[in-house]
Amino acid sequence: MTTPAFGVAMRNFTRFPELPDAGALIDYGVRMEELGFESLWVWDHILLGTDPHFPIIDSLSLLTAVAARTTTIKIGTGVLVLPLRNPVILAKQLSSLDLISKGRLMLGAAVGWYKREFDAVGIPFERRGKIMDRNLDILRRLWTEDSVTGEWDELNLRNAVMFPKPIQKPHPPILIGGYVDVVLKRAATKGDGWLTYFYTPQGFNEAWAKISAYAEEAGRDPASLYSLNQLPIYVGDRATGMAKMTEWLHAEWDLSKGSLSTFDSAIVGTPQECAEQIAAHIACGVKKIVFVPYRYEAEQVDALARDVLPLLRG
Repeated sequence: MTTPAFGVAMRNFTRFPELPDAGALIDYGVRMEELGFESLWVWDHILLGTDPHFPIIDSLSLLTAVAARTTTIKIGTGVLVLPLRNPVILAKQLSSLDLISKGRLMLGAAVGWYKREFDAVGIPFERRGKIMDRNLDILRRLWTEDSVTGEWDELNLRNAVMFPKPIQKPHPPILIGGYVDVVLKRAATKGDGWLTYFYTPQGFNEAWAKISAYAEEAGRDPASLYSLNQLPIYVGDRATGMAKMTEWLHAEWDLSKGSLSTFDSAIVGTPQECAEQIAAHIACGVKKIVFVPYRYEAEQVDALARDVLPLLRG
């Protein structure tokens, strides 16, 4: 059983009237590197909610600032709503971010679910899957080819030359988020792996079995793909923690209808109890676990890094 890489999420969205603090978030990113986390992940939306609404700082702007203040921690989007973004502009932004970070970028991307957000930026919600595939194709080609010519919908690239390329070759890892079969197949055949959130070990196993089958069918080795699960965690007395975690998750988080995401995935208990619960995920073969600390409290993050993760690293 190989110990996975441990990452941590950052709170770039809040529930109004609380507003995210840009300076504090950048300092948080620096602190996560000091604590030894392998990677740092942000959430992504343009608009989110009406009543209540959830103020959010742009994912790529924030990662750029963190990249400039850190040297080793990997930075990722968990997940970028890819169809909302112009793929040519995005290819330039992401290659620049990979350069600024000296090759630390990981791109988590998904089709999105919030129709109001799509309507606001003029992207047809019903076509988001096809637009996702199109955007992935354009990103890859601009990152790997010296000159790109082609027409995709309203996008007309004529000898489009985009340099400098990302540092990572052939490009930053692309992890596909989502849960329906067509998305799992996309992760297996068009991505470098899959990421999800709030999956139990059983749920993860079920989805990963499908991804593995799709990959093998396409002539790819499932072992070459990334796998990532984002999990909420509370370190402390289990009875107290369960009550706190339940209240927080229901107040600030949504579960995708039809997915295997569940609040039952929350890791709660003493350091030893948390380590045992995390070990069940490691046993599934997940390669990256990204923790969402209870309310992102500093003492929770410190307890995770100081008391829990050493038990898992042996």
